[in-house]
Amino acid sequence: RAPAISVSAESCIPAGLRLGPVPGTFKLGKYLSDRKEPGPKKKVFSYVRLFFFQVRMVRGELVDEAGSSALEWIGLIRAARNSQEQTLEAVADLPGGQIFYRALRDVQPGEELTVWYSNPLAQWFDIPVTATPTHDEKGEERYICWYCWRTFKYPNSLKAHVHFHCALSHGRPFLHHDH
Repeated sequence: RAPAISVSAESCIPAGLRLGPVPGTFKLGKYLSDRKEPGPKKKVFSYVRLFFFQVRMVRGELVDEAGSSALEWIGLIRAARNSQEQTLEAVADLPGGQIFYRALRDVQPGEELTVWYSNPLAQWFDIPVTATPTHDEKGEERYICWYCWRTFKYPNSLKAHVHFHCALSHGRPFLHHDH
């Protein structure tokens, strides 16, 4: 697994803008963890050693500083751990069709792009749509896997765990808190 790379907007990305299609096998969240891993950041238009990747709008299309289209860098966008840090959602025109990322709101310059499944796409891939928090002894929210009892700090980390990693959940639908 390659370290995560941070992709940020160099100019405002308007709400509703679609990026894509996303190339390759779609496994959004497979490597998501509770920690925001400080992997390399790539700044293509400036000093490569900064490793910070920025994108901008050119004639209505998002490109990187080298002019590369979204197909070349869209797979580098990190999965959002929760809805508060999410700027994009993964959508498909038809079940089983090509996947695109859609801006949920205006994304400001310098803001990191992060993505998670839209509800219909999550259901199509059998990814849990909801996760109900519990509170630990300090009153902090935690998300518990109902199969193996592993705890997570963020809801999407739990959802990714259930779908991609929990050996006890495979072949069974996600159990909700009230089960």
